[in-house]
Amino acid sequence: MSKVLIVGAGLAGLACGRYLTQQGVDCSLVEASDDVGGRVRTDLLEGFQLDRGFQVLLTAYPEAQAVLDYPALQLMPFEPGALVQLNGMRQPLSDPFRRPSQAMATLFSSVGNFWDKLRVARMRYRALQGSSSDAPTLRYLEEQGFSPQFIEQFFRPFFAGIFLERELRTSSRMAEFVFRMMALGDTSLPSQGMGAISRQLASGSNIRLQTKVIAISPKSVTLESGEQLTASAVVIATDGPAAAGFANVPAMASRSVSCLYFAADHPPLEEAILVLNGEGRGPVNNFCVVSAVARSYAPPGAALMAATVLGANPDEAEVRDQMASWFGPATRKWRLLRTYRIAHAQPEPRAFPPGWHVCGDHLEQASIDGALVSGRLAAEKVLRTL
Repeated sequence: MSKVLIVGAGLAGLACGRYLTQQGVDCSLVEASDDVGGRVRTDLLEGFQLDRGFQVLLTAYPEAQAVLDYPALQLMPFEPGALVQLNGMRQPLSDPFRRPSQAMATLFSSVGNFWDKLRVARMRYRALQGSSSDAPTLRYLEEQGFSPQFIEQFFRPFFAGIFLERELRTSSRMAEFVFRMMALGDTSLPSQGMGAISRQLASGSNIRLQTKVIAISPKSVTLESGEQLTASAVVIATDGPAAAGFANVPAMASRSVSCLYFAADHPPLEEAILVLNGEGRGPVNNFCVVSAVARSYAPPGAALMAATVLGANPDEAEVRDQMASWFGPATRKWRLLRTYRIAHAQPEPRAFPPGWHVCGDHLEQASIDGALVSGRLAAEKVLRTL
């Protein structure tokens, strides 16, 4: 009998299993799919590395720093800041504290006004101090004095790409946390894809793949095959909606997102930087030449582009029209490699009844760091009950 059984081998489940194993606990994981990682996986297609949805690792994440071996991941950094697509041009907004040489270009960018740029510096300072603000992000930005134009052109697409909602109703605590992480470290991609994070966490773990669970109790699980597994404790580490179903609590809402990956012989830009939709037109919220950040994401002589669309039903024709308006008619020749539709990219938080061990980013802030924290906290709770 396994001492602890973890259902689900996403980041939270893997982190939970790793922590328990380090504490000398015998544990195993069962996973319904054919590989570990949940949403943090990378598929190989024709020499391209396709993360399941556009994702990044913020190296300043405190839990990630404690858990992951960064040198082994061979992290490739983005340029700090962004390019804002506005009025047919890409306007630079760099972090002048990390790229002083770009300070003047940022100051004279047509995105927002002079005072908006100074307020960004003030917001950065507040974030680094760990402000205790807790309001909807939109109201927080308005109270900081940012102009409506700057909010619409920069902050709305910037935070929408993180929160997966354009109303910016997410708590300003999360906004300040993200701002702090970006100020303290790099935004990066592992050279072998985001799935390398999951594979690193899974190393040495006892995992049964392609093993579907149909019922869970606090000390046993029933597999689709009819087999029953028992343990001293069971941890539900599936995605949020599945976890709610197993624990018999009301289903939680989820925010969805889609990512369209395109291949081309030549990239539309060479910078390792995110492009934000500051115009508010078209389905694409943000765009990136992934192979400009990490060359290993594409085979020699090719470029890999990622276009992110909020929601799970992107219209390829509309995406192509928008890309043509941004980068010109050459985009019509881009080849669509794959479209990922992630229905439960960010589940809304949901409380679970006492007696259940549950982990996942639906219990913490929705991020890689939140998933890792949740896994550790679940492991600590299990240890107190054994």
